[in-house]
This record gives sequence, structure tokens and C-alpha cells, in this order.
Amino acid sequence: MATLHDETKIYLQAHPGLAIIALVITFGTLIALACCENVRRKSPLNIILLFVFTLSESFLIAVSVSLYYPEQVLLALGLTILICFALTIFAFQTKIDFTVMGGFLIIAVIVLLVATIVFSFFPGKMKTIIIASAGAIIFSLYLIYDIQMMVGGNHKYSISPEEHIFAALTIYIDIVNIFLYILTIIGATDD
Repeated sequence: MATLHDETKIYLQAHPGLAIIALVITFGTLIALACCENVRRKSPLNIILLFVFTLSESFLIAVSVSLYYPEQVLLALGLTILICFALTIFAFQTKIDFTVMGGFLIIAVIVLLVATIVFSFFPGKMKTIIIASAGAIIFSLYLIYDIQMMVGGNHKYSISPEEHIFAALTIYIDIVNIFLYILTIIGATDD
């Protein structure tokens, strides 16, 4: 809708304040669900917060995709589906235990965040492609990590069944980030 309907696209791009509000709501609900064990385990509060997070994140995604052509968004969506499907199969089949990589993945996200901030002062197509490629790889690894955490089994770490909302949240964040980074790569290469 955000890429196909011109009035919606114009409205989303003309009102950045709404995106800022959605961003605050997204981070607020994310912090509550990720950091407060009693919140993420308490039903129906956890379901309500996941719903609010999903709505605000959906709005932010709509703002992001409004900057691209519909063909680019569809290509990114198709690639994301294929990649996530392949990574899910890999996560279930591999003998490699990715659950021990939590510290490495956190460091990788911090490095990605710092590099994104630094490179934003020195824009360039190649820098955008490098950062987006690194982001897609990091969140692909995170998807494998989170799937293995969710299924448990012979892995060193796991998420308990009581944490189903948190598990859904982590998988959702991984997939959304993979999509957005792939979309960024496609947008940068189509310029």
C-alpha cells in the first residue's frame, strides 16, 4: 500500500513526526518485552505489548518502503522469504550450535550500529551496500541463533516455553531486519 498509493506515500514522507512517535513506541515496547521478565511472561499484557509493537513496527516499515519502487519492495520480500526459509531449514538440520554465538552477535550489532552512524556522515553507494550486506548477514546469523534458541534440543542455550512471546518477537525482528537490509541493497544497486 505504501509503495502503490501515491497519497499514502506522500503522507508518510510528509509527516516524519508520526514515524518518530512510532519509533518511540517500538523501542518502548521492545525494551519492556526484552528486559522485563515479569512483563513478557504475564498474559494478556505480553500479547498486548507484542500487538502494539507489531503495529508501530508496521508503520515504520510502511514509511521505509514508501521510499522505494514497488518492484524493489516485491523483490526484497521474495528474497527475504527464500532466505528465511533456507536459514530455518539450515538451523534445524545443522550440527553447528549457534546458541553459543550470542556475545559475538551482540558485538557485531554494536559494530554495525557504530559503522552505520559513522558512514552516515560520509554517504556513498558502496558504503551503503557494504553496511546493508553486513546487516543482512548479521541478522541472518541472528535468525539461525534465535531459531535454535527456540527449539532447544541439543543446544547449549534455549528459550523456555513460557517465553513464547519473546521468541516470536526475536524472530520477527530478525526477519524484518533481513528484509530492510535486502531492500536497502536493492535500492542502492538500482540507483
